[in-house]
Amino acid sequence: MKLLSVVIPCFNEELVLPAAHERLSRAVSAIDGFDHELIFIDDGSRDDTFRLLTEIQSHDSHVRVLRLSRNFGHQIAVTAGLEAAAGDVIVVIDADLQDPPEVIAEMIDLWRQGNHVVYGIRTTRAGESRFKLMTAKAFYRIINRFSDTPMPVDTGDFRLMDRKVVDVLLAMPERGRFLRGMVSWIGFRQAPLAYERQPRGAGRTKYSLFRMIQFALDGILSFSVLPLRLAALTGLVAIGFALAGIVMAVVVRLLGLYDLRLGRGWASLFVAVLFMGGVQLLSLGVMGEYLGRIYTEVKRRPLYAVQERLGFEVPRADQLDSRTANERVKVLF
Repeated sequence: MKLLSVVIPCFNEELVLPAAHERLSRAVSAIDGFDHELIFIDDGSRDDTFRLLTEIQSHDSHVRVLRLSRNFGHQIAVTAGLEAAAGDVIVVIDADLQDPPEVIAEMIDLWRQGNHVVYGIRTTRAGESRFKLMTAKAFYRIINRFSDTPMPVDTGDFRLMDRKVVDVLLAMPERGRFLRGMVSWIGFRQAPLAYERQPRGAGRTKYSLFRMIQFALDGILSFSVLPLRLAALTGLVAIGFALAGIVMAVVVRLLGLYDLRLGRGWASLFVAVLFMGGVQLLSLGVMGEYLGRIYTEVKRRPLYAVQERLGFEVPRADQLDSRTANERVKVLF
């Protein structure tokens, strides 16, 4: 019998956790030929999420709980769950029940047909604002225009992955993680599965406008150097404007058009200085974003620290000794 691991990141999800556990358990228990484990990752919640997870785990031996030492963000929490997963097949799904757990059975059917990744395509997104729908639609189009790696549109992190795909994914150590793009980069045989996204079971979204912008930047900057090329192109355009200005100034001087009292040049000079200053600052900002990511990578800090583990076997001393330094930190914290 194969093992199905379901990774569920949680951040302040106390209102929906009991219902999420019940529906997930019912959905995966009905899949023939699979045992299962439900791995909940408490990403530094400030409500009763961990207490509820502790109670759920004490009554369900299929439940595993990772409590991170602080809020590291959704993509890092998912990564922590993937590293803890022991399954032959791994599914990532949020705890808010917007992605129906019942769809997992359909994903398994597509996996049995030889697909290594099955990703959910949202045909409808109930309960989300028009602004969120418009920005999400624009985001996927923009990132495909910028990126060298084609990515399916209207998808999220709700997906099934074969063990071999997860192993490759975990071998990619970058800190600015954009998992749906990383999975697309890996390749293998991938198949879409259309489904209707539901309203949140309870609570509210944890993605503020700032987090959405940061997430979009991670996606673009992690998979494309086009912003750097655009900065250089903008510089060339600015040089072209400057050369045109020089030519115009010479022509005006030779033809004596200053007598027409078109101005003494302060306005054009003011605009030119502002334009060049804006181009330079924009270019520095783009380069700074990439440089900041290099700085973050070279520090080689662990992606996360685990405060508590529930439902996992305690590693033996010989297993612990064979781990890398990063893995030891995650176990000992």
